[in-house]
Amino acid sequence: MKILIIGSGAREYSIALSLLNDIRLSQLYFCPGNGATNELGENIDIKGNDEIVAFCINNNISLVIIGPEAPLISGLSNKLRENNIRVFGPSKEAAMLEGSKIFMKNILKKYNINTARFISGNNKDELYQFIDNLNDQKVVLKADGLCAGKGVIIANKDEAKDILDDMLSGISFGEAGKNVVIEECLNGFELSIFAICDGDDFIILPSAQDHKRLLDDDIGPNTGGMGAYSPTPLCSDKLLNDIKQEIIKPTLDALKEEGAEFSGVLFCGIMVVDNKPYVLEFNVRFGDPECEVILPLLKTPLLDIINASIDKKIKNFKYEILDKSCVGVVVASKNYPFKTSPKEEIKYSKVNFLSNQLSHISFAGVSNIDGKLYANGGRVFVAVGIGDNIIEAKQNAYQLIENISFQDMQFRSDIANKALK
Repeated sequence: MKILIIGSGAREYSIALSLLNDIRLSQLYFCPGNGATNELGENIDIKGNDEIVAFCINNNISLVIIGPEAPLISGLSNKLRENNIRVFGPSKEAAMLEGSKIFMKNILKKYNINTARFISGNNKDELYQFIDNLNDQKVVLKADGLCAGKGVIIANKDEAKDILDDMLSGISFGEAGKNVVIEECLNGFELSIFAICDGDDFIILPSAQDHKRLLDDDIGPNTGGMGAYSPTPLCSDKLLNDIKQEIIKPTLDALKEEGAEFSGVLFCGIMVVDNKPYVLEFNVRFGDPECEVILPLLKTPLLDIINASIDKKIKNFKYEILDKSCVGVVVASKNYPFKTSPKEEIKYSKVNFLSNQLSHISFAGVSNIDGKLYANGGRVFVAVGIGDNIIEAKQNAYQLIENISFQDMQFRSDIANKALK
């Protein structure tokens, strides 16, 4: 079968790696892909939903997997389904869970699903008053629209109003920030939980924990994610069951009630406070870099899981997870996340160590020039280590980084330390 993967990051690269050894796969395409994905399949340079649909029809594409959020929110999955093309990803209506934080918070409020106390909109006086009345000195400000994972600011109360002014004026996040959500700051620990859904039922993939801050010890600015590990010992069986019953199931039921049945990956960003789970955010696709550490743990073929979701067969679907751990360390360019960086050639000291049973690279921000890979800027690649436990997996990930480098690269040295304390 021919499969088209939409996207260009390490997430899409990792999805491809999970599919490559499936004997059912005859051809893999990426739209647009990156400088390394063309070694796994064929990159195609087409833009627009109609053009993608036409490509699928003309090339007999059997399945489209949509990686990033923007094509989902633009309605690509709707267009594909209208043309009887199998697609893994929620509808435009369901994707509003990520497309609008105000929409998401209002769903949670309407259906009594655990989340932080909040206010939303653009009425400056009401937003100021909410900030003034918060008991905690920390305030969470979120742009309503898409900001590539960077539209969340945690601030002190005395600086929150200035930040809010910049958001409402469009200085900080453009149109995406002209409506906001302001929340109380929950104090606990975060989890990333991924549910594969078919509209009615769901299964849970291994739990993960992301590291959003740029620098060690969770300091510095928020990023799209500097690393992740899976599974996390912080997620007990009881806690996971509470997340299923108190968050995921009622959310799927709520969306169906609202006429936005959810099929695909529901990524639940959870804050655990006194052993109780609260929704921080929903994403409507695999997280990045969590995807890179979850997919290597699947024993059941990814394609079987995707087909069960599309065919509404999740309820009786049996799947297996490897008894392993996985750690992924994001390696970013010099100026990330503030501005672009110059291209730098990626060099290797031990090429034979770059892909084996214990580790591999998932490439993201890279270009291919005359057969050599160059770091384009942003998040360049994820070094993925696999082991019998978190310690082994972490060692394998960081050993991999010792053998691949480019000028002025940066990465955190403490990914997965929370699991080891």
